[in-house]
Amino acid sequence: MEITGRIIAVLEARSGTSKASGNPWKIQEFVLETIHEQYPKKMMFSIFGEDKIRQAAINLGDEVVVSFDINAREYNGRWYNDIRAWRVSHDVSGGAAPVGQDYVQGSPTGAPAPDDFAPSSEKDDLPF
Repeated sequence: MEITGRIIAVLEARSGTSKASGNPWKIQEFVLETIHEQYPKKMMFSIFGEDKIRQAAINLGDEVVVSFDINAREYNGRWYNDIRAWRVSHDVSGGAAPVGQDYVQGSPTGAPAPDDFAPSSEKDDLPF
């Protein structure tokens, strides 16, 4: 999924050490507000990994396109959504590559679209 908007808050980064592996981790959250809609909406998303946070180079006021995945998890009988960015582009025109390298959480980048979703030049018979 993708959303375009302006960064209205850069929250404090959190870090720690994994109990299972002992590896250090870092996560930072950002709040984006859509600006090209009649009724702007806000969305908080996170970037996991110190190198990925640095690559995204997000600052307050930046207009960005965020590609993200949504996942929900249960904790103590309550469900929580996690919106994790896997690419941030500072080019909102859609013409250029993202700033820095693409970074991915669980899926390859730059891979061609599956045949079922690839653009086609054939005329569609669907009524919508």
